[in-house]
Amino acid sequence: MKKFWTITLGTALLAGCATFHSQPISPEKTAAAFDARSLTNEDLRAFLETNHVAGDWPRQSWDLNALTLVTFFYQPALAEARAQWASAQAAKITAGERPNPTLSATPGYDSQIPGNFSPWLVNVNLDVPIETAGKRAKRLDQAGHLSEAAYWNFVSAAWQARSRVRTALLNLYAARETESLLARQEAAQSNVVRLLEGQLAVGAVSDFEVTQARVALETTRLARHDAAGQRHQARVQLANALGLPAPALDGVHLSFAGLDQFPTQLTKPEVRRQALLNRADVRGALAEYAASQSALQLEIANQYPDVHLGPGYGWNTGNAGDNEWTLGLAVTLPIFNQNRGPIAEAKAKRDGAAAHFLTVQTTAIGEIDSALAGYQAAVQQAATAKMLRDNLQKRLDSVRAQAEAGETDPLAVGGAEIEFGAGAQSRLDALIKAQQALGQLEDAVQSPLTLPPETLDAAKNNFPQGSK
Repeated sequence: MKKFWTITLGTALLAGCATFHSQPISPEKTAAAFDARSLTNEDLRAFLETNHVAGDWPRQSWDLNALTLVTFFYQPALAEARAQWASAQAAKITAGERPNPTLSATPGYDSQIPGNFSPWLVNVNLDVPIETAGKRAKRLDQAGHLSEAAYWNFVSAAWQARSRVRTALLNLYAARETESLLARQEAAQSNVVRLLEGQLAVGAVSDFEVTQARVALETTRLARHDAAGQRHQARVQLANALGLPAPALDGVHLSFAGLDQFPTQLTKPEVRRQALLNRADVRGALAEYAASQSALQLEIANQYPDVHLGPGYGWNTGNAGDNEWTLGLAVTLPIFNQNRGPIAEAKAKRDGAAAHFLTVQTTAIGEIDSALAGYQAAVQQAATAKMLRDNLQKRLDSVRAQAEAGETDPLAVGGAEIEFGAGAQSRLDALIKAQQALGQLEDAVQSPLTLPPETLDAAKNNFPQGSK
């Protein structure tokens, strides 16, 4: 019967034990899995459908919203932040666990027992620790605040992932449009060189004028080659931001819709106020301060010793098998220290967390104000550049009409085309600068106007396949 109960007790104790399952990482397999990633993955399709972004499959066009979900699905940096958040959540389990009792057996031998009796003594003691001063609740509070801080770190990582995608998409748009404008500029300058060479042949212009036109043509051609290289680099940059291999974007149509629009909602005072309270780094720093408060409370509670109950049983196998019962009580006496050192450390860490929060919030204020000022100036510049380009277009149309009526020569048309091309390039540069300023403003205010809560929920609830 005793054997039965021993086996039953041992089975019950072992039943709740976790077991280790090895998950080795093979660099060759992970590299192969990365190379196999694509925008036609069925798991990606299911993820997009869950978040109401799928539509026709395969998708005919990928805009910023869809690409944001792609990076939430594939980007390993976001998977790492998600794992850190999960680790902080698991720490709450550790914080809530109660200390286990300890069972000890101390067999003894009494040499004074008469020979007619067994000299062996069997003593069994149980140590039951009892925490005092609400230490467990304070540990749970601290772990909860640290988990919240890890969540806001994850949200910050999601914003950074979206920002990288937006920046890469904008760079690709800028390089593509620049290459297109330079190709038109090259064609116009090539026509001017041809016309000047014709006039040179009849002595109407000097060789110097023709050489100047040829230099301008070659300079534009070099700039077009550079823009082509930047376009290829931007595609690689975009693939990297998405967590995809570069070939995954081959043949993919990317939509640049909205990159010529400048929203005004982000410039409202209430958006700025909300950003100062709800930016991910501000909320994370506030949660870290709350955790430092709980840590200080815990160290103060650690001044008070825990109680250890020690019921024991002794069996003297000799002398007719005497049974002895004991009830022990153990308390650590706070004589030599009263936990003053850890309390002082916790107070200093709380002061540091408070200073860190003020630093983060002050930095946020500076970033928001700077981004807002830069955005407003860039929008005005873009508007001015647009008016200049529109006027140059009108002038070009007028010169072309005059040439058709025979009132001016083709060389004047070529010059007007070159001038319009320069104005169009200035307009594009101003537009890109304004969009870059808008991106900085979006990153600074972290408003749900640009990254809605449901999109962040998609980042939180990503499928496990996306992080592989």
